[in-house]
Amino acid sequence: MKRSPSLIAGAVIVGTMSMIALLGNVWTPYDPTAVSSAQAFTSSSWRHLLGTDQLGRDVLSILMAGSRTSLAAAAAAVVIAMALGLTVGILAATVSRRVDDFITAGLAIGLAFPALLLALILAATYGPSTEIAVIAIGLATSISVALVTRSEVRHIFGTTYVVAARYSGTTTLGVICRHVLRNLLPSITVQASGVAAVAIAAEATLSYLGLGTTPPNPSWGRMLASTQQYILVTPLVPLWPALVIALAIYGCNLLGDGLREHFDPTLR
Repeated sequence: MKRSPSLIAGAVIVGTMSMIALLGNVWTPYDPTAVSSAQAFTSSSWRHLLGTDQLGRDVLSILMAGSRTSLAAAAAAVVIAMALGLTVGILAATVSRRVDDFITAGLAIGLAFPALLLALILAATYGPSTEIAVIAIGLATSISVALVTRSEVRHIFGTTYVVAARYSGTTTLGVICRHVLRNLLPSITVQASGVAAVAIAAEATLSYLGLGTTPPNPSWGRMLASTQQYILVTPLVPLWPALVIALAIYGCNLLGDGLREHFDPTLR
């Protein structure tokens, strides 16, 4: 890790935000839903480190509670995307050529649609909720995971040790469990960090548009949408959620770049 500043910086950012999300699950300085109109737009002080919003709610408390919602939704979307993408990718690489071409064509068509557009369609169809946003983001990002996994698995199946395992009588399932999954681990790790960055941005966008997390549940996107109209009154209030979203995405990208450098010696 000392040789990769990107890996260190990404791990620190992602780790810190994860700890804040866990802390926000059990404790916040103030109740993030408590309204006090008398304290609206209070500037930063020892009582309110980041000030208050238009309803008198503590901004730091909302950010902490919102990190719980946003990061948990992104993590769930990553699990869905990786599970579905790995399954389809491995299946496409191990079935007959005709079935492989059919699956690959379907994935290519799905890849032509941006992940956020697909998430918007599903969220608009089934109504705004965190669960629908998670499923939509997971399905949308699983397409690229499946394509990358298919390519990696086909390469692994062409290696000499896999050919030797097949000639020794090892079944296809045995090759997948014993050789493929182990060699996919670096690719899986790097892809997961990239999907996490996309999931955070997509969840924030859906919540910002009113198609994701609904009130009173806090989220970074909802917080940005509700405070942007006051940017000329108190620019810092809408700035905080925007900075947190950007920092979370940047941290995931740094972590992915660092992991890619770590697993691929040619990039060092």
